[in-house]
Amino acid sequence: MDIEWRFKSFEDLTKSELHEMMILRQQVFIVEQDCPYQDADVKDKYSHHLLGYINGGLVAYLRLVKPGISYEEMSFGRIVIALTHRGSGLGIALMKEGIKQSIILYGTSNNRISAQSHLLPFYQKFGFVSTGKEYLEDDIPHTEMIKTI
Repeated sequence: MDIEWRFKSFEDLTKSELHEMMILRQQVFIVEQDCPYQDADVKDKYSHHLLGYINGGLVAYLRLVKPGISYEEMSFGRIVIALTHRGSGLGIALMKEGIKQSIILYGTSNNRISAQSHLLPFYQKFGFVSTGKEYLEDDIPHTEMIKTI
């Protein structure tokens, strides 16, 4: 699997990258999960965006929100793999690249996320642990998780 990673601030995204990113996020989080909510938000402007392309198509995405916006720590969000590429190991590659880029950008991998609860075992593979805070977000069970070095 040959992945082209692009890691950019909001200002550095091209119009095409922004458009592809919004399409992928909406396909999964709104249409597939049948969850009407406002996906595009002000956090996009204060984030870096990790885009993964295979054969010229966007198939993986992760938003890295700077510290102090969602949480005191930086935070991954909008982590998504295109339906056509799930089960291929791309999610693992996306998380590894996101952690790598967060260390380059901030010098740490300390990270707090709002994880869909059924994905806790996946995030635990990367050192995230539950804080015990469980809640409904857009009618989907979520759990707050933290990763410290």
